[in-house]
Amino acid sequence: MTASLNYNTIPTAWVDGELRLAGLDKRMIGLLRAIGQSGSLSKAAREVGLSYKGAWQIIERANNGSPKTLVSTATGGSKGGGTCLTEAGCALLVLFTRLEQQHRQFLDQLNRNIADDPDTVLLLQRLVVKTSARNQLFGSIAAIQAGAVNAEIIVQLKGGDPIITTLSQAAISDLGLKVGADALLLINSADITLTSDADPSRYTARNRLPGKVLRVQQDEVNAEVIVLLPGGETLIAMVTPQSAQSLTLMPNMPVAVLFKSNAPILGVI
Repeated sequence: MTASLNYNTIPTAWVDGELRLAGLDKRMIGLLRAIGQSGSLSKAAREVGLSYKGAWQIIERANNGSPKTLVSTATGGSKGGGTCLTEAGCALLVLFTRLEQQHRQFLDQLNRNIADDPDTVLLLQRLVVKTSARNQLFGSIAAIQAGAVNAEIIVQLKGGDPIITTLSQAAISDLGLKVGADALLLINSADITLTSDADPSRYTARNRLPGKVLRVQQDEVNAEVIVLLPGGETLIAMVTPQSAQSLTLMPNMPVAVLFKSNAPILGVI
């Protein structure tokens, strides 16, 4: 199986944050803006996704906590009556708007600084990858061994351990694979077999990685086994409670991780 990861779709705003001014957040400021534009508390509440009661409570807290009234609301029943910003409310809105612009300029500069550091960008790109696969391993393509129909791609993990995955020639062309390129391997925990056999070469699986049991988390249905590889990466294997018992799995026990070459999904960066 193959997969292509397009990091151009990942937001480049690595640093982000909400501006809060003395406890006033975007929701409060949004309500003030909407009131200034509509002159109606009920309309403003609907615009920012609040109930009339919720909007009124926010206005009450803001007015009570401010030395000057921010919003003036005339009686007018459930429809809100006449509502408008006071001079103090308008001044606060202008101040927050100016601070928002400065805050965005500050964040933009931080993100430009990060973008100028390729190593940091690569680290952050890897951290934001989200998939349903329990196992995500990063490495680089060490070799491409072409065959008549399929090819074997050898991905070297950061600890030096090699993983073999099989791809079609068409997939290699589509992904633009080349030696030295960064790669991501996704492996489902159910595709992994564990053995305590001292000679794992007796098995037909192309991938045989040595490791040791880090921990075992067991319930009535499955046992989740976390295995630490020599390079520091971890792999999660899902086995039955019976298998876990027959293998007598326990922390620090040496095991071999086995999976076929068609099990990993290869993604390119």
